[in-house]
Amino acid sequence: MEKFTDKQIYDYLSQLDGWEYVDGAIETTFEFKDFKEAFSVMTRIAFECEAQGHHPDWSNVYKTVNIRLSTHDANGVTEKDFVLARSIEDIIESD
Repeated sequence: MEKFTDKQIYDYLSQLDGWEYVDGAIETTFEFKDFKEAFSVMTRIAFECEAQGHHPDWSNVYKTVNIRLSTHDANGVTEKDFVLARSIEDIIESD
């Protein structure tokens, strides 16, 4: 997987709401009704990550989930990160 240029990253980011390019990765934060809802969504995301063979750096504090994506093998952001970001968005929107 080839590392994207900054221009490619910003072009792709324009298609995602709430995601930013920070320190070599794309990232976002979601807030849910409560911990149970946040953890439930994280579980669904985890299954999708496993299916794609691509795993986020993420954290959860109570009802907030922070997600950061980069492709470690490419040492930066690739198409793989945007595919997963779109899948995460689909999961969030279907909730």
